[in-house]
Amino acid sequence: MKPHVVQVAVRERASLGEGPTWDAATGRLIWVDILSARIHTYDPVSGRRTVMVTEQHVGAAKPRAGGGLVVNLRDGIGLYGPDLAFSWLVRDPVPGRRGNDAAVAPDGALWAGTMRYDEEPGGGSLTRIAPDGTATRAVTAAVSNGTGWSPDGRLMYYADSPTRRIDVFDVAGEGVMNRRPWVRIKEGAGYPDGLTVDADGCVWVALWDGGAIRRYTPGGRLDRVVELPVSRPTACAFGGAGLRDLYVTTARTGLTRPHPLSGSLLVFPAAGLGLPLTPFAG
Repeated sequence: MKPHVVQVAVRERASLGEGPTWDAATGRLIWVDILSARIHTYDPVSGRRTVMVTEQHVGAAKPRAGGGLVVNLRDGIGLYGPDLAFSWLVRDPVPGRRGNDAAVAPDGALWAGTMRYDEEPGGGSLTRIAPDGTATRAVTAAVSNGTGWSPDGRLMYYADSPTRRIDVFDVAGEGVMNRRPWVRIKEGAGYPDGLTVDADGCVWVALWDGGAIRRYTPGGRLDRVVELPVSRPTACAFGGAGLRDLYVTTARTGLTRPHPLSGSLLVFPAAGLGLPLTPFAG
């Protein structure tokens, strides 16, 4: 795909847009602006948008099986019901730390990342949140970011951004094991941020400060580069009819002269074929 193929789904000035997620039950894309504490939704058929303000910085928002959302907040994991009533599932405040990217595993558990505002190495983590709220820390990280699973559920891909790597784990029951480097991003090409896995098992990853989305085959070979007009894409996900359109969130935070589209939600129509999302089972 070429740069001119990119379209603007939602023109926005998000400070730190993140976490695009297709909600099949409502036919909407959910995404967040972390530092503005906002959850956005977008219906590509009608063009209708909603914006909900949260009381804390929100790293991710994912659909729940019974309706509503599970959210990765500054002080832990929260739940919004279908009526938007809020409750805490896991409350674990740590000064200087906030929730970041998150993903729902095929078994319906939430894998929630955290990071320190100062990005101190070892200050973040990736934790499995079971539907009943049981929290099991799996990984110590600096900036816990993209997480995704192979189509057969046997592998988990993961990016701790400052390492410039995407690592892969073997899935072992409710946990993971055998962490090893899978793809390395060369210095100057950006940092791996949010990622998604398509129906062919290829991994698409947004490169923060790299101005691109890359797709890697299951064997770790780079086979597609989507150049973007913005320097800070943050994450990507398939959505829309048939899960064929690739949506990309972007950021403008920290940029002295951001591109006019920085902070907008972008889309590449007919980019590939995504995998259906499993809603959080809690």
